[in-house]
Amino acid sequence: MGLFDFLKSDKKKAHENAENAEKAQAQAQVQQQADKGAGPSRSAAADAASATRAAAERMAAAAPPRRGPAPATPTPGSAAHKAVPAPPRPAAMPKAAPPSASPGAAYTPTPHSAAHKAVPAAPVARPQPTAKNRTYTVRQGDTLAAIAARELGNEARWRELYAMNRGVIGANPDLVPPGAVLTLPT
Repeated sequence: MGLFDFLKSDKKKAHENAENAEKAQAQAQVQQQADKGAGPSRSAAADAASATRAAAERMAAAAPPRRGPAPATPTPGSAAHKAVPAPPRPAAMPKAAPPSASPGAAYTPTPHSAAHKAVPAAPVARPQPTAKNRTYTVRQGDTLAAIAARELGNEARWRELYAMNRGVIGANPDLVPPGAVLTLPT
């Protein structure tokens, strides 16, 4: 332990001893007033509260000065924080009205109800193609570049043709199987 640590610990012990002595003195005052019999205007609780306040004021005066500005808002561990009332909680959401008992009323089941789980999901409509895709049946000796030049008008579009028909052609675009039906890009 260094010299500064030793001095700090001595200072801390002295401060704790002073606090303990003040607490003991406040308790003694409360006890003395209780023994004397408090007057009709003061109760034991009021005496204890004033003694505690006085002790707190003496401790605050004896405490070393604080550095920097005091915090603007109380910290969660402070007594001031506990004295501030909590903000009001929002009102609970109103419950849905029960389904009407009228015979023709429509009832929509909620996502968590058993009725909702019993209703099958609505079928998803498949998008209908607006125009039929053009196709080309590969002949012996055809290449993707030749098909793109003849059918699409640009030999460089063979990559686009291959990308659309990779499942039919396979991993090698140079080996196009004769008889394969290719979908042509628009």
